[in-house]
Amino acid sequence: MVNLSLQEMLRRLPPELQTEVRDFVEFLLERKLARQRRPMKFQWEGALKDMRSQYTSVQLQHQIADWRGGYNEGSA
Repeated sequence: MVNLSLQEMLRRLPPELQTEVRDFVEFLLERKLARQRRPMKFQWEGALKDMRSQYTSVQLQHQIADWRGGYNEGSA
């Protein structure tokens, strides 16, 4: 059974399970296409421009790491 092609395995399933497989494959294809079509959004762009004189990008990276639970150099 391990060496069967996908088509052969599908043919051996009863019709109701074949329909279930078809529905699942359609779902996977739709999800893949939805991910491909989505353009990147930069809604956050420029949101911190008022803080340019207060913080460097490195300082902001460290702050974000702290908010996410800290940065552990041993795990990098």
